[in-house]
Formats: sequence, C-alpha cells, structure tokens
Amino acid sequence: MKNTTYEVKKSDEFFKKAKEVIPGGIFGHYKYAVRDSGPKFFSKSEGAYFWDLDDNRYVDLMCGYGPSILGYNHPEVEEAFKSSSMKGNTVSVASPVMVDLAAKLVEMVDIADWALFGKNGGDATSLAVMIAREFTGKKKIIKIDDGYHGVAPWMQDKDRPGIISSDSEHVLKVKWNDIGSLEKLLTLNNDVACFISSPYDHPVMRDNSIAETGYWENVTKLCKKHNVLTIVDDVRAGFRINLRGSNVSFNFEPDMICFGKAIANGHPLAALVGKEALREAAESVYFTGTQFFSGPPMAAALATLEELEKVDAPSVLIKYGEKLNQRLEGVASEKGFNLIASGMPSMPYYRLEGVSFETHIKWIDECVKRGVYMLAYHNHFVSLAHTEEDIDFIESAAKQAFENL
Repeated sequence: MKNTTYEVKKSDEFFKKAKEVIPGGIFGHYKYAVRDSGPKFFSKSEGAYFWDLDDNRYVDLMCGYGPSILGYNHPEVEEAFKSSSMKGNTVSVASPVMVDLAAKLVEMVDIADWALFGKNGGDATSLAVMIAREFTGKKKIIKIDDGYHGVAPWMQDKDRPGIISSDSEHVLKVKWNDIGSLEKLLTLNNDVACFISSPYDHPVMRDNSIAETGYWENVTKLCKKHNVLTIVDDVRAGFRINLRGSNVSFNFEPDMICFGKAIANGHPLAALVGKEALREAAESVYFTGTQFFSGPPMAAALATLEELEKVDAPSVLIKYGEKLNQRLEGVASEKGFNLIASGMPSMPYYRLEGVSFETHIKWIDECVKRGVYMLAYHNHFVSLAHTEEDIDFIESAAKQAFENL
C-alpha cells in the first residue's frame, strides 16, 4: 500500500452547500464524526466499503454505527425488501410479515414470548420503560451513568440544549459494575419501575468493559426482590454477541430486551421482546408511529436473521474482531505505541494509552485519510462482509498512520 492520503474536495464543497439548508450541515450523531480531512457524504456502498463524493474507497469499521452486520446491499436482504415493497409499504392495515418476524424473534431469542416494533432503538427503550411503569405501577428508572438509550428527554443529561430538569426527575443513576450502589438505591427508593442497561458497558470516549463475575446475577436478584423489571438495551450489541440475546452469553435473564441497528441490516426497524408476564401491560400501553407498520423493513429483518443463523454470525464476528485487534495491537507496538482494544471483539473500542486524546484523534484521522473509516470517540463494528484482505489493508494503513505521528 502506497503512503498516499485522500483528498475530499467534493465532499467539502457539498458540506458548504449543506450548511445553507441544514443547521450545522450534518446533524445528530453524524456531526461528531465530521473532520476537516475526512469524508462527509457517501456516493455508494457495497459489502464492507463505502465511497465518498471524491470516489475514495473506505473499509468501513463503523458499519453505519452498527446496522450493517451482513454488509451493505446484501443480496438476500435487498431482495426480500424489494419483494415486500412491490406488495406495499405503509398500508392502512398491517402486513403479515410482521407476524412472521415476531414469530421468528420469539423462536430465536431466549426470553421472548412476544414482540413489538418501532423504527429506532429509542422507540424500543421508551416503550420498554412505559411497559415497566404500567406493570409495576411505579415511576422511577435506574440507568448506568453514561449509559445511552436514545434521545428521548428522559434519557438526556439535564445540561443538554432543549432539556429541562423535570425531563429526568425520575431517572436515577449508578456506576457500572457497582452492585453496592444499586442495592442502596433500591433500598432507599420504593418507587423504581425498572433497571435499564446495555449487556456490557460501551460508553463513548473511554474503555468499554464487561460485567464482573456475578454482576448480572446479583442485578437480577436485587431487581426481583424489589419488584423492579430488568431491561437490556441490546440495540447496539444485539446479534453481535449471541443470536439468542446478548444476555445469554452473560448468564442472566432480563424481563425485556430492546433490539435495533443490526436487526434489518440497515433498514429502519427496532423491536422490543419480553416475557409472558408482561403481555397484558404491553398490550395496554399506547406507543405508535406512522411508519411503525411498514412491511419492507420487516421483510428485510426476517431475511437478515435467517442469514445470521446460517453461519452463527456472532462467533464469526468475534473471531474476526479478535484477529483484527491482534494485528492492530501488534503494529502499534512495533511503532512504539500501546493500543488498547476493549469491549467485545465484534464491536471494539480503540484507545492509544500513554498519549493525549488529541494524539489518538490524530492517529484516527491519519487512518481515515488512508481509506480506513474509524472514529476516535465511539466503539467500532465489523461485519460478515469484512475479509482477510481488509485486515491486511487496515494494518498497512494503521502502520502508516503511526509512522506519520
């Protein structure tokens, strides 16, 4: 691989145009990825790659922030989507594919006795909280400090623009892996409806961490003791750790699980599954949206889940991530740096130890300029479309990036 870097002139020009009609040019979580030297818009995507407006190709280690688990434009998934689209999209009554997808999730996911659908992961988490409140008759939510469960006002920090203090007045926070603090909160508050957490801690801008031995066992015991429902936010990690639910790999049973991102390989869909005891509460809660019953994304999800089952996708992704981590750690060491890969190998978070965060950002920028799309603050993702050749390419780009530091 030649030591050349990409130019993004067309992308920068289009970004100027975007700023005229869109506040900030790019909004939401995508705006945090905008760098002067990096791509802002894509022209096409295929498999493990996307191309920017200057026709630069990138090996994508973000996978759309997680949705692309099979790779972009996967033929079976896209065929299922198109076939369903020919029959209708959002129609005045539901498509039968909704029932087929719900049945598939009930069959696949260990704790699932029923399934409901939305569009974003935040739909699933907000619905889960409402069901918990209806079932328990209690108000408060316990979440992990820095845990992310969507952009609903109840989840956002009080100092965020547009958020008022009352939005989160019923939200309590505990540190990850801190059973003592959780027990104290539950003892002092008899109005807690639910505890919500990702299956392992994957915050932004710091190392990800797996639960300590016995953590989840103690969490579920404490919650049952205090009549508190346990909700797993599997939106980001879902189907990348275990197809039966990430909780299975950590040996515990939640009451509800929220899915999104990878469930339909990039088509807009989220799902909430739960136990039989919550069926009546789930039926009584009113939570809906105009496009919630769109059939084609559900058909895409059904095809995605079937493709994931064929190869036991989580085991493949984890093995690939382990190999990628080892190669990157090795080239970092070779160049005098210490790269930390934390979290699950199928969605690793990278950090350069012993240097400033600005240096870490610089390394990421240098990788991006050489065709490896990464972010400095967020965990990464691998897909089934990534190949051994891609690892070679990533390693070479990372090596040149380290040399440039």
